[in-house]
Amino acid sequence: MTDFNKAARNWDSNNIHVQRSEAIVKLMLDRLPFRTEMKALEFGAGTGILSFMLAERLGSITMMDSASEMVAVMQEKVDATGDRNLKPVLFDLTVQPYHLEKFDLIFSQMALHHVADIQALFYRFHELMNNDGYLAIADLYTEDGSFHGEGFDGHKGFDVAELEAQLKNAGFHSIQTETCFSMQKGANSYPIFLMISRN
Repeated sequence: MTDFNKAARNWDSNNIHVQRSEAIVKLMLDRLPFRTEMKALEFGAGTGILSFMLAERLGSITMMDSASEMVAVMQEKVDATGDRNLKPVLFDLTVQPYHLEKFDLIFSQMALHHVADIQALFYRFHELMNNDGYLAIADLYTEDGSFHGEGFDGHKGFDVAELEAQLKNAGFHSIQTETCFSMQKGANSYPIFLMISRN
């Protein structure tokens, strides 16, 4: 399993991370009504690649991650760019609820398959969202376990129908899912979906 604290310093140098984020952003911009007064949360933000790409489209983005080194890298990038509408936050939403603010948009990429209790997280997303807010999740379709390899204790991607059912249980609706990118690792290709829903 990836040690995200150790991986943080070199994360942005992997071009596939940038290409993946660019593809996700492109589809998000096509499918979501971005407004500059919207407050957003990126869950499992890593080094904030996705949030930095969306910074000019939104009023503020809280970039939340549970790995302290990822948050440190985000803060350094904010300090370097002067993007003051981006707020790095060290917090584990899978452990406790977050009560400091609510959001018009919550998004994540490649974070969900690391979360043990998906249903509980979806309930927390719903609690964090303002009326008529949007949720956008990018992650792996069901795969054979080769993406992470042996020793990984998370989800081997997702059956999107099962994920949609969990979203509906948490109170989300108007769910749309489509493929947005494909990651190549060795001889294998791993398609990634973007799932968008309303609260």
